[in-house]
Amino acid sequence: MALDPRTPVLVGVGQWSNRVDRGEPAVEPADMMAEALRRAAEDSGAGARALVGADAVRVSQSLSRHYRNPARLVAEHLGATPRDEAVTPIGGNEPQALVAQASRDISAGDADTVLICGAEAWRTRSATRDHRGQLGWTRQDDTVPPARQTAPDFQLNHPAELSRQVYAPPQVYALFEQALRAAAARSIDDHLVRVSELWARFNAVAVANPHAWIRDPLTAEQIRTPTPDNRWIWWPYTKVMNANSAVEQAAALILCSAASATALRVPRDRWVFPRAATQAHDTYIVSHRRDLHSAPALGAAGRALLALAGTGADELAHVDLYSCFPSAVEVAADELGLGLDRQLTVTGGLSFAGGPWNNYGTHAIATMAQVLRADAGSLGLVTGVGGYLTKHALGLYSTDPPPEGYRWADAQDDAEPMPCRDLAEALDGTAAVESWAVQHGRDGEAERALAACLLDDGRRTWAGSDDADIVAEMRSGAEQAGRVVKIGPEGALLL
Repeated sequence: MALDPRTPVLVGVGQWSNRVDRGEPAVEPADMMAEALRRAAEDSGAGARALVGADAVRVSQSLSRHYRNPARLVAEHLGATPRDEAVTPIGGNEPQALVAQASRDISAGDADTVLICGAEAWRTRSATRDHRGQLGWTRQDDTVPPARQTAPDFQLNHPAELSRQVYAPPQVYALFEQALRAAAARSIDDHLVRVSELWARFNAVAVANPHAWIRDPLTAEQIRTPTPDNRWIWWPYTKVMNANSAVEQAAALILCSAASATALRVPRDRWVFPRAATQAHDTYIVSHRRDLHSAPALGAAGRALLALAGTGADELAHVDLYSCFPSAVEVAADELGLGLDRQLTVTGGLSFAGGPWNNYGTHAIATMAQVLRADAGSLGLVTGVGGYLTKHALGLYSTDPPPEGYRWADAQDDAEPMPCRDLAEALDGTAAVESWAVQHGRDGEAERALAACLLDDGRRTWAGSDDADIVAEMRSGAEQAGRVVKIGPEGALLL
């Protein structure tokens, strides 16, 4: 069967790790994105011709958010004059969402070539956060129209959560970790070994990935053992179990129609087809979720994706699950029917390959494309997550074209009704611990305990304490899940 000329094709991928930690000069994000796109154009074999005629430049939002219109700035660097200049909201799901939208636009004839890119210069940005004038990054004045935002922003934090200091991803994902451990009836020590072994397998992939930020081999024991260089952050997570945002990385993708790929003379062995994609979201407010160890909307999106592609989980040769923290991988694997004993990353994950905030997914897709080119005909799955296991975007790729054309679906209607629990914003009484985590300072000492608790009527509430005795008890290693505790009216955990 002849290939539909409107079939979307990923023809070029580019990645760059600017090793400022090894003396390389700092480069602002717009220049990093332009360089990643030049590398993608070279990868395609078409060179600059793949860039200058682009219909759209779409940027994964930089957390630095320095530019009024980063897409226009990148386009100017490349000599392109796109009709569409866009930027995503914050979220690790957004790079895959960009690919899905670009594929839909190309299929519909609304675009022929779409450039996708993102970059973070977070090490440099953090080092100068109190002296922003020292960065010297390009400033766009008010005469530059702002970039179109590709999707709306959503409020992911309830005011009562913020008042109890429940907002940082390291603490929330650590709470997820304890919750899924408790649900599995696994001991704390056994679970820590299990998690460290999972992360050691991710590390092994990063060691072999030339684009990974951390390529030092680590054993499971090294990953789970606290040291001055690998201290506890929010127990039960050591530092290397957290996404590594202290990186300077850029990645880019070039998508076009099959007809344009042919006209650009992109060699056929460079073509990678987005075959299908889905999206869905779990309850936006964590407090309202049924539990802290599942993501039913992710499961719904996964089932819809496999149905669209007419395939099964056992036919996925290559997988990259969004890996900001181990619990994100464990929950996703369970929801998607993937065993933890198989390899679940092609990059090494956000801890080792690098976690450039919202743009990790672009690196994952770029790496997946290279993996699939080396294993022609196989299927690859990439997932993206935004928020606290909140927003999900999934994509399926292959060097073989989709037999029924590119397919996309919003799987939200198949997700469970939400919200599932009410929040007790204030409580002066007792509740049972659902999950807990303990914050540690830079000196390695435990500083604060945080607990998610359930009332007899099913409502969830939050409690915390920096009292040394209570923190020591919560950090003792004794099981706390199910323990009935006292909670003061201001959310004080009293035990």
